[in-house]
Amino acid sequence: MSSNSAAPLMLAVVAILVGAVAIGLNYITSGPEGPAGPVGAQGAAGAQGERGPQGASGAQGAAGAQGPAGAQGPPGQAGAAGPQGPAGTQGPAGPQGQAGQQGAAGAKGDPGAAPSLEAIQRMVREEVEKTASAAALAEGGRLYDTWWKVDAGATAPTVNNPLWSLQTKNTRTGGDTWRCKECHGWDYTGKDGAYGSGSHATGFKGVYDTRIKSTRELVNILKGSANPAHNFSTVMSSAALTKLATFIAGGGLIDESTYIDYTTKKPIGSNATHGKELFNSVCSTCHGPDGRTLKFDGKDVVGTIANDNPWEFLHKVRFGQPGTPMPAGIERGWTVKDALDVLGYSQTLPKE
Repeated sequence: MSSNSAAPLMLAVVAILVGAVAIGLNYITSGPEGPAGPVGAQGAAGAQGERGPQGASGAQGAAGAQGPAGAQGPPGQAGAAGPQGPAGTQGPAGPQGQAGQQGAAGAKGDPGAAPSLEAIQRMVREEVEKTASAAALAEGGRLYDTWWKVDAGATAPTVNNPLWSLQTKNTRTGGDTWRCKECHGWDYTGKDGAYGSGSHATGFKGVYDTRIKSTRELVNILKGSANPAHNFSTVMSSAALTKLATFIAGGGLIDESTYIDYTTKKPIGSNATHGKELFNSVCSTCHGPDGRTLKFDGKDVVGTIANDNPWEFLHKVRFGQPGTPMPAGIERGWTVKDALDVLGYSQTLPKE
């Protein structure tokens, strides 16, 4: 029996004994009550009870503040080399090295065949064509305009050119159908130029690309070698045909698209101030200071032609007006730029 279970049992025994004594005392004559006895000494402490079960764990505390960074470790090993980058731009060329020594001359070749007299004449003729005189070009330019007013003895045709039936857009008749400018345009490019549309359109090609041919080839073309219907020898003299061909092959034609804006009809890069000086020194003598003294077809004046048909204006300033004493700019030493400057100024004059 453990000490913990024996203690209550002893207390119960004591209680029974005390009860019995009390019962017995009831049978004894009671005397006077005596004084209370002294308090008894405190009993010894009971034995320690068994250890209770362990309590639940408390909640985890908050994390402490981060400590300072540790010292930097030693560098790691170098990584592998990356791929090669693209090549840089090429630097400027170095100075040219010294020329090597000239090699020995080769053996002399056999002499070539002597050129024929005809070949020599052709070469001389071609060189003359390249340097055709200003007067020859001016006359050829007027023939291109209205040849029967330039070719002595010629008369204006009254019937249509045989080629005219190949087109239906242009309704002009008679002499107009024989004028070079009517088919090939004032800018010499025909259907590909200013006359590609409008009342003057015919659909015929220009002559600008034929300027590389020789005068003889062009004369033959004018005589109908390429097309019998294009035979002008029946209405023009042989001399006039040669002069017209010289105008084409000898430098009379220019690329007018580099001088005139085909959309606005304005000259490109002209100097109207310089053009006014040239106009006043030559043109105003007949046309007047405002260009209105002479009228063309009874109505048009200088300002009209300059604004409505700058290609025609440029041609006439360079080569003159057929059948009139109008001087040709090319014979006065005027360049294409000079004529263009006159055009630029003339477009500022009244149109009527």
